[in-house]
Amino acid sequence: MHTYGLIGFPLSHSFSKKYFSDKFEREGIPDTAYDLYPLESIEDLPELIRTTPDLLGLNVTIPYKETVISYLDMLDDTAKAVGAVNTIRIDRTGENPYLTGYNTDVFGFRQSIKPFLASHHERALILGTGGASKAVAFVLKEIGLDCFFVTRSKQKERQGKVQPADNKLLEYGELNEYVMKHFPVIINTSPVGMYPGVNASPEIPYSFLNASHFLYDLIYNPEETLFLAEARKRGALTLNGLSMLQQQAEKAWEIWNKL
Repeated sequence: MHTYGLIGFPLSHSFSKKYFSDKFEREGIPDTAYDLYPLESIEDLPELIRTTPDLLGLNVTIPYKETVISYLDMLDDTAKAVGAVNTIRIDRTGENPYLTGYNTDVFGFRQSIKPFLASHHERALILGTGGASKAVAFVLKEIGLDCFFVTRSKQKERQGKVQPADNKLLEYGELNEYVMKHFPVIINTSPVGMYPGVNASPEIPYSFLNASHFLYDLIYNPEETLFLAEARKRGALTLNGLSMLQQQAEKAWEIWNKL
């Protein structure tokens, strides 16, 4: 049996198991399974690798996309540049398992957002400063957008071990009409609004949104978060994270099966 899976905590929000299980059945991929591994601590990863000898690959989600790096033997160039990992290939051909980290969020996000960007989308606000935000910023800068991260406390961010690139930080309280007007792209990379907390939304001034805005929520469960619903009511273009999930999952599968 070839086994793959997802680590993070909690994992009640994840579609990954269903996505890959459906893929294996649809494509007739034999002797292959995808399981969920809710780790209360990233320190439990080595034991998971040791006690699951048929485990050949992992996806990584909140809150371990950055802290998992210290448990890996190598990073590919993109994961190294981003500073976050969401896919691990486990090579068991040697005496000990060899773990390589990748970031397929970069591929998935790039593929999903490019068709929706317009010429006036020159600046972006990235809500959240976790591992997913780093992949988003990496792609947007490649495309040519100027990005600022939005956080609850700039002081706490700057005291942390890992700071957002270029130290471009705003607090939610600073998002006034002027800022909202000049940042037409707003991307939620935080878990706020994710199932089961569907009645929550990032604390941005929605009243300043209009048809020139594009709001993207990396959350895919629920299909339309309160963040997106409030934007849609004001005529903004909206997109959820389902396409990104699908694109990054297929890229992960490609990585796990390369020779």
